Amino acid sequence: MSRAVLYSSVMLLPVALQAQSVTFTKHVAPILQQKCQECHQPGSIAPMSLITYEDARKYARRIKTRVSARVMPPWHIDKTVGIQSFKNDRSLTDEQIATLVKWVDDGTPLGSAADMPPAPKFPDPNRWHYADQFGPPDLVLRSKPYDMAARTQDKWFRPVTETGLKEARWVRAIEIKPVKPEHRKIVHHVLTLLEQAESDGITNLAHEAHGVQRSAGLFMEWAVGKVGEVFAADAGKLMLPDSKIRWEVHLHAIGEEMKNVEVELGIYFYPKGVVPERRTVLRMFDVSRGSELDIPPNQTAMTQNFYVMQAPARLENFQPHMHMRGKALSLEAVYPDGRKEVLSAVNNFQWNWHVNYVYAEHAAPLLPKGTMLVFTAWHDNTSNNPNNPDPNQWVGWGDRTVDEMAHVWIDVTYLNQADFDKLVAARKAAPKVTP
Repeated sequence: MSRAVLYSSVMLLPVALQAQSVTFTKHVAPILQQKCQECHQPGSIAPMSLITYEDARKYARRIKTRVSARVMPPWHIDKTVGIQSFKNDRSLTDEQIATLVKWVDDGTPLGSAADMPPAPKFPDPNRWHYADQFGPPDLVLRSKPYDMAARTQDKWFRPVTETGLKEARWVRAIEIKPVKPEHRKIVHHVLTLLEQAESDGITNLAHEAHGVQRSAGLFMEWAVGKVGEVFAADAGKLMLPDSKIRWEVHLHAIGEEMKNVEVELGIYFYPKGVVPERRTVLRMFDVSRGSELDIPPNQTAMTQNFYVMQAPARLENFQPHMHMRGKALSLEAVYPDGRKEVLSAVNNFQWNWHVNYVYAEHAAPLLPKGTMLVFTAWHDNTSNNPNNPDPNQWVGWGDRTVDEMAHVWIDVTYLNQADFDKLVAARKAAPKVTP
């Protein structure tokens, strides 16, 4: 049975909608405007536009297939387990998916022009997105340009950029994007490392974590499907005078020469004098057990790794990273009292959408010291995986897109024990909401 059939079997329309025709103007256009058109418009990142009725009708069968399989919009979290409250949830509801499916099955009727909602005015899709919330970035840094040949091996470009800072500043949000929209086609991911010396340890890191976390962690990771990171209101990152950004820009050839490829980093500071209580650290939790992936031809493979939290912490997000054979990845917590809880799982990973699932404030996991995190990754190296370029190849760990990886990027905010106890008590006393 196909994944689309599995999903459509549980998607039921309201009785009132089952009895009438689903039309584009009254039922479909509002969904596309709310969940699809920001990307599916001319000049944005999607391969086709879904602005008009003619657009949607042309791609109707593809729309049905993609939304039924929950491939699009790109939100691949398993909705049957774990935390379901996120700050950036872009998924369709079961009712919205059923509406789109019925519209296609009914022959894509247009409907009355009077039912058509006014066209939304979308901002520039290549803008600094967080400027809507914070205003323009306080600091913009750009990598050196790189020329990518039409046909060549993957490249990892590692230039260094001076920040130009002359005073310490706390960061509340970071955003990364290719400078030109067409360069999104070849930039697989970007890592930025903040190079600076902190003489007195990691400033504002919870003292319980000083023996655990000996560096400031990665400054920011970006991949297609992610905008950036906005830190919790009580947390942030610190940039010191004369610091530098060391880039790692992973590029892959697509048969078209790309000249002067650049990426830029937009940094939003807290107001001067504002010092957040806590330091957030971006950690990579390796699931491949030190690059020990072994994925035989025409088979599936499962890999696990385990981490014990040596200090109390709050997890801010869940962002799995795999490549073409990646299929699923889960995170489970085993608490010191033996209780087990699945925190998050992606059950339909899509290698070209590295979605960062950012927990809502009331749902971000609060983990006591001694909690064991269990990461489990599944890879599908068979012909059943539509993303698999060659199921007859053995696949192991590697940096190239045709190789494989398995890790999770998580912003960890370490907590002093007293602060942890206060946060746990406050959450228990708060009104119950959806987990």
